[in-house]
Amino acid sequence: MRKRTLYTILAAAGILTVASCKKYLAVDSPSTVLLDDVYNSVSNTNSAIVGTYAMLIGDNGYGSRIATLFPQSGDDFRTSGDYNADDRRGISCYGASPANTDLPNCFNQLFKGIERANNCIKYIPLSKPYTSGSENDKKMMRKMLGEALTLRAQFYYEAVRNWGDLPAHFVPAADLTDPYLPRTNQDSILDHIIADLATAEELVPWRSESPDQNIRITKAAVKGLRARIALARGGYALRTASKTMERGSDYKKYYQIAMDECKDIMDHPTEHSLNPVYENLFKTLHSATRLDNEHELIFEVGAFGGNASSDSKLGYYNGMRHNASSKYGGGGGGINAIPTYFYEFDSIGDIRRDVTLNSFEIDADSKKIATTGAAMTDGKFRRSWTSIIGTAQNLAVNWPILRFADVLLMYAEADNEINGAPSATAQDALLKVRKRAYVGYESRIPAIPQDKEGFFKAIVQERLLEFGGEGIRKYDLIRWNLIAAKFAETKDKLREFMNGTGRYANVPAYIYTKAAPYAVKSSGEEMATMDLYGGAPAKVFFEPGLGTSSAPSGSGYTSKAWRASVTEDYISGDRKGYVRYFEANKKELFPIPLDAMNSNYKLEQNFGYK
Repeated sequence: MRKRTLYTILAAAGILTVASCKKYLAVDSPSTVLLDDVYNSVSNTNSAIVGTYAMLIGDNGYGSRIATLFPQSGDDFRTSGDYNADDRRGISCYGASPANTDLPNCFNQLFKGIERANNCIKYIPLSKPYTSGSENDKKMMRKMLGEALTLRAQFYYEAVRNWGDLPAHFVPAADLTDPYLPRTNQDSILDHIIADLATAEELVPWRSESPDQNIRITKAAVKGLRARIALARGGYALRTASKTMERGSDYKKYYQIAMDECKDIMDHPTEHSLNPVYENLFKTLHSATRLDNEHELIFEVGAFGGNASSDSKLGYYNGMRHNASSKYGGGGGGINAIPTYFYEFDSIGDIRRDVTLNSFEIDADSKKIATTGAAMTDGKFRRSWTSIIGTAQNLAVNWPILRFADVLLMYAEADNEINGAPSATAQDALLKVRKRAYVGYESRIPAIPQDKEGFFKAIVQERLLEFGGEGIRKYDLIRWNLIAAKFAETKDKLREFMNGTGRYANVPAYIYTKAAPYAVKSSGEEMATMDLYGGAPAKVFFEPGLGTSSAPSGSGYTSKAWRASVTEDYISGDRKGYVRYFEANKKELFPIPLDAMNSNYKLEQNFGYK
């Protein structure tokens, strides 16, 4: 089985892991004998590479914090609970302190991954299997070198997009003449890893040629990540020197890289294409049974082992809320939807809404019952989609790093920017994503804009609808320099929602619900079979209803605040307020953790923090 196989490799890798960071750049000197032994064997080199992959997952990687906390908040989701500068709510409210407890272990793990990759990148080309081994040995070693370059790029990209300028650390720590490195301009770091990925894509095979497809990095993953990082490099970023959001005058050079890389993936449709069933992508992440024959999932982070280091808490911390007494066990609810996000989707045709958003939860009797408007959760992660029941917190749910839909939309965005208007190919790329979303309701697909500005706005909206809950939206808004504007726009929408005005004039203040059977059918079916007073959900959520907090007497229904769940405190309160502490040109980046600052006297704190 896929997850068991990789877990076994990781367990073996534990005895061969080379030098790595205990704290930022505080490392043990590696043994030359051990390193020679590792990299002069294809099998042992493979274990070292798998040990580098291991730095992607776990509580401090994409198994929890980096995936579920770092991307909050955008105009789609936020972290539940009240603001505290020193925990996860501080991240979501853009008021994290340098002492925030959810930042330092993630920071250290990213640099630990960089260090492991650095050792692989140095020693693989020096090894006997690489220089004088059999042709098969050379092929495997080249592949693993490409994987190491790609993993280092991913670790550095994640670090840079969250902390900005950082020390450039592209050799093993043991080779540094001075372990205390100052910060390097983020553009320089991104340029370096974009160049690395150009090398890596020549070393790593396409999926169909890979001996371990669906487990390891393949050529499309390298190209797709290179496109994503190029768009970030060509986008806006918070600059240390100017203390403002800026992008370089040569940004189109990077858009061209993104367009070219995406086009190459698109030109290999037998390798990757769109899964016709949107929901199956996310069910695939929950099980060893893959429902993605089209291989839309290009790069996912594997979770396995039932522990905090190699597994994930996806579906336990985030995702659909399950009562602990249900037959599935407890979990979910750590991430809540912005209530207005529900109304961004076409109310009839867009099947993505009911996959992306849970407007119901699972009660103690294992039935579904409607939530309040402010308590909707991210729907792509659900404990009930796994086979793990009881009290376990680690559910072996993978995290999606890159999908083919993203390749299509990155291509469309880059093409539009470079050409000053979308080409026919760019328009078709956007249309392909929409056709999947509106399957069965194709007549409701919005018209594709022909002009540059209109097409860009369509891309901005489509990415909101396509990738909700996948850790993408906040970083899109930052690279477009739209984050402050979208936050202001969302606050205006929330006030209209609260007051029942504008586009929300017919949205009910309250809904009335009974528990209904939950059969783990498709999300659309489960939504349609909710028991709501007044009729089907497609009607109830779009009509004013009774407008009272009391359910009809003797009806057996329970009242749930829908529009009434949003108050001014939810919008602007000091403890509950949506993005309450965001400051443009300051809070687009996190504070560098105190632990890292104390470990390196040359580091300077990001200027938005004290």
